[in-house]
Amino acid sequence: MTDVSWAKPKGAQKKKRSERVKFIAAGLLILVAVLVLLISGTLQGARYFITVDDLLSDSTYQGRTVRIAGAVDGESIDYDSERAIIRFEIVNIPNEYEDLATALREALRDSNARRLKILVEDAAIPDLLQHEAQAILTGALGRDGVFAATELLLKCPSRFEESTAPEGLSRIPEHQ
Repeated sequence: MTDVSWAKPKGAQKKKRSERVKFIAAGLLILVAVLVLLISGTLQGARYFITVDDLLSDSTYQGRTVRIAGAVDGESIDYDSERAIIRFEIVNIPNEYEDLATALREALRDSNARRLKILVEDAAIPDLLQHEAQAILTGALGRDGVFAATELLLKCPSRFEESTAPEGLSRIPEHQ
């Protein structure tokens, strides 16, 4: 009688191991790439924006694209509708504060707070560009000391007001 047993060819086992090694190597490579991107993104974007003081105190920021934030001085807003140019000033907001609305108001009242002139070209004037708004701008500080913004984001100051009534006025109790 003949022995009819079947055995896998030796090359098939090597081929499976080779594919498994390639799969594991590709997975590790993807994992390392994701970790590198996460770490570099975290280090670069650790701060969403810098303050006016930070920008004006460090000459390495001049000419570089950065994101800054400040309180809008409503009296300085100037809009040239023919050339679509917005000019205004922002005032430094401290890094630490408890209530943003109060921080914006106090920053504008502080005569010693540093100010920065802003220039936004090719833009319509936004409705939220008003006194005591928080402006978050992306752009570069020029040699003339004017910040040329390419992006303007605004936070309306009334949204940060606490729900307390002014002194002397009583709040109407809510129905329960």
